Amino acid sequence: MDEILALSEKNQKRAREIITETGLVGIWESAGAEVNLVGSLRTGLLMKNRDIDFHIYSEPLTISGSFEAMRKLAEKPGIQRIEYQNLLDHEDRCIEWHAWYHDISGDIWQIDMIHIMKDSPYAGYFEKVAERISERLTPETRNAILSIKYEVPSETKVMGIEIYKAVLEDGVRTYADFMQWKDDHPEEGIIEWMP
Repeated sequence: MDEILALSEKNQKRAREIITETGLVGIWESAGAEVNLVGSLRTGLLMKNRDIDFHIYSEPLTISGSFEAMRKLAEKPGIQRIEYQNLLDHEDRCIEWHAWYHDISGDIWQIDMIHIMKDSPYAGYFEKVAERISERLTPETRNAILSIKYEVPSETKVMGIEIYKAVLEDGVRTYADFMQWKDDHPEEGIIEWMP
């Protein structure tokens, strides 16, 4: 377990350094946006997946403003690829940005920035989910979650929220039990679960 905790701490530290190196928060704030960290880094449950997740809010949210912030981010050393998806006319009411950062050690980090309209049904939702997960964690459940994440093969697609739900709601504690749980609880799309 010590090795797993050490890897989690190392990756969380590196993720926070990347946020600083890219100036991501300042870039969006200079465009008048509110930037909220969500996901596994916010809950302290980042493990092997090199993923950093943000939800970003602007009033008004404009496509040109969103592109301007991303133009500034694209100029940062290490940002090698960016993807854009306009979902403003969908239920999500957002613009999805995905950036890939290549750090000096050769690791590739994915930075997801979801630029959300304030009238989206998901505005503030995942911030609340992260807060509730953090409140419910105990040393035992944190260790179980990190152990399961550690054992998930890199080619296997698992959403962190599935692991959190299995551990916090259904008492799952091992990777084998989680995979059985996953077979019994198939999920697609956005999982709307909050502890």
